[in-house]
Amino acid sequence: MSNKNKANEKDKKLTKKQSTRRKVLKGMAAGAVASTFPAPWVRRVNASDKILLGVPSSLSTPYGVADDQDHLNGTILAQEEINAAGGILGRELELFVPDVDKLNPESCRQTIAACIDKKVHAISNAFLFAPIPAMDESAKYKCPYLQGNTQRNATEAFKAEPEKYSHVLQTDPSEVNYGWTYPLWLQQMEREQGWKPKNRKIHIVAEQVGYNQTILRAAREAIPKYDFELAEVTDIQYPVNDWSPVMQRLKEVDAGAIMIDHWVASEYAAFCKQFISDPVKDSLVYLQYGPSQPEFLELGGRATEGFCWSTVLGIYGDQTGQDFRKKYLKRFPEFGDYERNTMGLVYTGNGYDIVKYLEKSWNATKALDTTPEDFKKNCDWIRVNPDRGVCGMMDMNNEYQEALHYPDNGFGNQSDSHETGMGQLYVQVQDVQHKIIWPDAIAEKKLQPAPWWG
Repeated sequence: MSNKNKANEKDKKLTKKQSTRRKVLKGMAAGAVASTFPAPWVRRVNASDKILLGVPSSLSTPYGVADDQDHLNGTILAQEEINAAGGILGRELELFVPDVDKLNPESCRQTIAACIDKKVHAISNAFLFAPIPAMDESAKYKCPYLQGNTQRNATEAFKAEPEKYSHVLQTDPSEVNYGWTYPLWLQQMEREQGWKPKNRKIHIVAEQVGYNQTILRAAREAIPKYDFELAEVTDIQYPVNDWSPVMQRLKEVDAGAIMIDHWVASEYAAFCKQFISDPVKDSLVYLQYGPSQPEFLELGGRATEGFCWSTVLGIYGDQTGQDFRKKYLKRFPEFGDYERNTMGLVYTGNGYDIVKYLEKSWNATKALDTTPEDFKKNCDWIRVNPDRGVCGMMDMNNEYQEALHYPDNGFGNQSDSHETGMGQLYVQVQDVQHKIIWPDAIAEKKLQPAPWWG
């Protein structure tokens, strides 16, 4: 079979996988609300005195579903393992999964209120784009609230009012690190991995949501510290239905390094297809975070080859990470392919890690009631007991109550090791697979020439 035919067959398989995944996603989302996914092998535990975990999830909005389904799947996997082993101190773990619109402040608040009404023992959440209203609502109850929000405005709220938000723990570093680390990554690609920039210009295309604007501000702050210049910023607004105006400007600026500071996987896939049809030759193209979502490879196929992206929260490629990937895909085969490395690499692990962290806390403190005293015992225990999960170390005993970041980019709340901090993973699509290329300590591959180079 020719290389072209092989590529076409791969794209057909990815398209078929995408269709199957979306159908299953809808069915599982509905099932998550209705049940706790009991399994026939679960050992008998005390069903009348359950521990209830609130898992706010985007089930009906056109955005956020992929990440939240990944987070929910990882949560379910941990839940089933715990219940199969006899529960937590003999009590079964059950999930409450209310729907949330991540972009709507009132929906974010109401979803937390629903968890409080249910008297949950803790809350696990992937992320919200309106975190403060949710945090304010949760402060009325103060159960452990662990999430992967990746937002410094939320952790700065904790820093300003630590007593009010003492129960809100961000299990990953904040998004500022994307902007702060980006020029450091460019420097390392040039010094260590053979990238030869055609010029020193950086062109950033930035979406207007607060998350992306914070990344842009951080990048503006960091770039002058390196031998690069920010040549231009081009604004975009979600949803991006046509990338043609952006492509035209990218060609005109002709920067050696391009950052697309967006977040939606399907729109990134569309960008890749349009870019490769008439690329900015010899530019190193970085896509902010969104390619981590399984839909990116499913929708983009071979067009995604050579693009880079990163996440401050991701499953390591070490033995612990590989074992989790196999275990996850055995339980959820419709959500990825181990050999092709197409599963979600972010919130699958985060959902799992949060439940396991809570389990350790509940077992250590023996505090399993929905009282302020028990909530505080568990929050205090988590704060002073860092935990190494499949996504790295969660050490939140600091002024922001967020995980330390690795590698050290010089801007504070950093770690000098991927074992004591949470490693930001820089990834390149190689043979339609995600491969970690930096930091070197946790890399799987080196940077490869993109199809539009040379």
